[in-house]
Amino acid sequence: MSQNAIIYCRVSTKAQTIRGSGLDSQETRCRQYAEMQGYNVAAVFPDDVSGGGDFMNRPGMVALLSFLDAQPDKNYVIIFDDLKRFARDTIFHLKLRQELSTRGARPECLNFKFDDTPEGEFIETIIAAQGQLERQKNRRQVKQKMKARVENGYWVSHAPVGFKYATVKGHGKLLVRDEPLASIVQEALEGFASARFETRAEVKRFLESRPEFPRTRHGHVTNETVNRILNRPHYAGYIEFPTWDVSLREGHHEGLISLATYQTIQRRLHEKPKAAARPDVNADFPLRGFILCNDCCNPLTASWSTSKTGKRHPYYHCFTKGCESNRKTIRRDVLEGEFEGVMRTLQPSETAYALLRDMFKHAWDMRGASVKKAAQSLSRKLSEVEAQIAALLDRIVDASSPRVISAYEAKIDALEQEKLVLGEKLQNAGQPRHRFEDMFELACQFLSNPWKLWESGDLAHRRTVLKLAFQERLSYCRENGLRTPKTTLPFNMLAGVFESKGVMAERQGFEPWVPVKAQRFSRPPRSTTPAPLHRLISLYISKNDHNSKLWF
Repeated sequence: MSQNAIIYCRVSTKAQTIRGSGLDSQETRCRQYAEMQGYNVAAVFPDDVSGGGDFMNRPGMVALLSFLDAQPDKNYVIIFDDLKRFARDTIFHLKLRQELSTRGARPECLNFKFDDTPEGEFIETIIAAQGQLERQKNRRQVKQKMKARVENGYWVSHAPVGFKYATVKGHGKLLVRDEPLASIVQEALEGFASARFETRAEVKRFLESRPEFPRTRHGHVTNETVNRILNRPHYAGYIEFPTWDVSLREGHHEGLISLATYQTIQRRLHEKPKAAARPDVNADFPLRGFILCNDCCNPLTASWSTSKTGKRHPYYHCFTKGCESNRKTIRRDVLEGEFEGVMRTLQPSETAYALLRDMFKHAWDMRGASVKKAAQSLSRKLSEVEAQIAALLDRIVDASSPRVISAYEAKIDALEQEKLVLGEKLQNAGQPRHRFEDMFELACQFLSNPWKLWESGDLAHRRTVLKLAFQERLSYCRENGLRTPKTTLPFNMLAGVFESKGVMAERQGFEPWVPVKAQRFSRPPRSTTPAPLHRLISLYISKNDHNSKLWF
C-alpha cells in the first residue's frame, strides 16, 4: 500500500502569488518528489502570508492540521520545498514539529533530510535559527528603508481614503487623488472646518449620503473611519509617523486641503463637544428643532397623526411638560407657509444684487492690492518664529532637567507647525487660490435668492439655509405667528441699506441755512454720510479684515 502524502507550499505575500509562480513551482517540485518516492498525494495546502513566524497565523497550515485531525487513523508525509517554508522561527519550528508528530505525520523536505538523532536535531535547530535570523534582518532592513522614505516625505503604508498610489517619474510610488472619493473627503473636511458640519456625527451622515463612499457590509461608515479622515495630515499634503519618531513634515503628494484648514479641524476636534444633530430631522419636517415655542422657548417637535379615517396629517407641537402649549398642535402647512413668507422677504431687488456683487468685487480688489504688504508681514513673522526655534534649541543644549527639556521640545514642535503654516501662506501669497467668480458666484446667488435654495426641497440645502440666513432660531406664537427673525450680517446689510428710505441732502445739509457774517472763507457744510456702496465695503472689510482665506 502506497504512502499518503500532503504537499505544503508557501510564499510570503499575496503579491508573489499574483506576479510570480512561486506556489506553482513549489507544488510541481513537490509532486515530482512524491512520484519518485512512490507517494500518493492526497491534498495540497498553499499559503500566501508570512504569519510573522507563528504557523497558527497561516490559514493553509491551520487547514492542514485540521485535515490531519479529521483523519486520526491515517499517517501522512508532509512534503515541502525548503526548510524555510516550514517555519522561520526557532521556537515555532520546534512547536510545529511536535504538532505534526502528535498527529502521526512525518515532515520531508526536498533540500534537507530530517534526522531524529541528537546531531540531526542540533543541525536542524541551527538551520531553523539561521532562518529566523534572516527573517529578522530582512524585517529590520525593510523597516529602515520604509522609515527613510517616510522621512523624505513619502507615505509607505496603505493609501488613505481619497488617495491611491500611482507611479510618478522621479518619485516612484506616490499618493495621488482618487476621484470621486477625493472630492467627497475634501468637502467633508472643509465642511467640518467651516462649521457646516458641527459634529463628527454630521460628517458621518454626509459620507453615508454619498453612494460612492465605501462602507461596511452593514451599509454604514464607522466612527473610526471618520476619526481617521479628520485627524490625518495626509489630506493637507503632510505626513507624520509617531511610531517611527517621524515628526510632521511636508509630503511630496498634493493635499486636498491647506495646512491651516487641517489645524482648524484639529482645534475644533479639541473644543467642548457639541450635541449631535438629531437623527429624526428629516425632509417631512425640515423646521423641527429650529422653531421655538414662544411660551417656553424650547424647540418644537413634529409628528404624523392618523385620523379615524386612516388619513395621516403632519403637525408641529410643543412637548415640554408644564408649558401652556404642551401637546397643542400646529398644522405643518400653516407653520411652514409662514416661514416661506419670511424666506421670500429675504430676496433683494435686482439693483441691490448688482450693487452687492460690485461690493464683493471691490473688496476682492482691495484685498489683492494689500497682498504684497501681507506677504512682507508673513515673511517677518516667519523670521521671528525661526529665531524663537533657534533660541529654544540653544536652551535645550544648556538644560539638564528632563522636564525642562520636554517642555522645550513641545514648544519647538508647536513653533515648527506654525512655521509650516506661515511657509505655506507665504508660498501662496501673491496669487489668489481661485478666481473671483469661483469664490463668490455661489455666495452671491444665495444672497440674491435664498428662497430658491429652500424651494429645492433637499434637506441638506434647507438646513444650510437656516444656518446661513438666521442668527438664531425663530419663535412661533400661536396668536401672532412667527416672531421677527434675526438675520445674519449680509441680509442685515441688504435690509438696512438697500431697503431703507433716504433723501438727497442739499448742499447746506438738512438744517435750515443761516447766513454767517464776517466769515469770508466759510463753506457750506458737507454731508458726512458715505455712499451706500462705500459704507457696505467699509463694514465688510471691518468685519472680515481678520480673514485671510480670501487670498492666502
